[in-house]
Amino acid sequence: MDRELALELVRVTEAAAMTSARWMGLGNKEEADGAAVDAMRRMFDTVQIRGTVVIGEGEIDEAPMLYIGERVGCGGGPEVDVAVDPVEGTNLVAKGLPNSIAVIGVAARGCLLHAPDMYMEKIAVGPCAAGKVNLDFSPAENIAAVAKASNKDIRDLVVVILDRPRHEKIIYEVRQAGARVKLISDGDVAAAVSAAVAGSGVDMLLGIGGAPEGVLAAVALKCLGGEIQGRLCPASAAQEERIISMGIANPRQLLTMENLVRGEDCFFAATGITDGDLVRGVRFHGHVASTHSIVMRYRSGTIRYVDATHNLKRKPHVF
Repeated sequence: MDRELALELVRVTEAAAMTSARWMGLGNKEEADGAAVDAMRRMFDTVQIRGTVVIGEGEIDEAPMLYIGERVGCGGGPEVDVAVDPVEGTNLVAKGLPNSIAVIGVAARGCLLHAPDMYMEKIAVGPCAAGKVNLDFSPAENIAAVAKASNKDIRDLVVVILDRPRHEKIIYEVRQAGARVKLISDGDVAAAVSAAVAGSGVDMLLGIGGAPEGVLAAVALKCLGGEIQGRLCPASAAQEERIISMGIANPRQLLTMENLVRGEDCFFAATGITDGDLVRGVRFHGHVASTHSIVMRYRSGTIRYVDATHNLKRKPHVF
């Protein structure tokens, strides 16, 4: 895949972020998400790929645009798998809270896990701790491994966990181990990626979140040299059957990086909607908007932060 694709993907996430940001704090997550989906879909039409959405807004009967199986791109260029979340953290946008992003992951055709819309148990760490942790270890064992790998005291580690009743035991065990806990209300893609970004203040992500978000995070963590492991959490026999139909013989197997994103060429792009640990949010200044994005490519190992200003008078399609 051409390295120029990286900046093309940023244009897509920028459009989604700017459109969604107009709904920040207005209490309407559906409108924020719908606006971002529309903007992302239109911008995809200009990108030189033959893409198939493998992680999107839902099945064809649930989502009018960016549904699983939809073809995106202008028809030229490489065949790719596309994972999208036009607004990762719709509640965060609606409430004006931090860490909402517009995000895309792209890999060669057949290289992304077609993760079903169900829960996944996860652990994510940065490059120094990659290969040192295991989802089957206890929180205390993983925390000790990260502390040793990063040359930090345990009390200096920060573990991000979604603030959910299902995580009460994990939160207790992390605190008992001596690490600090950062609870988030929504949006664990940005949190997982932040674990691999120097200076983010995040060392590890633990807990159960969405499986599609786990694949998106895996693309970024592969580019960054970090690691995420997952295990699907089917809630019914029907969900177990769906996992098996995807080619995963054991619905409860440990999913490694190679299971989540394969191959030597993948891209990740994210633009901030609201301010967060990973990127800043959109700023509006009259007819000008400023955005902050991160884009990365595994093959080259290049990580770019993109600060951009947009003349909204010349980009009416954004709104």
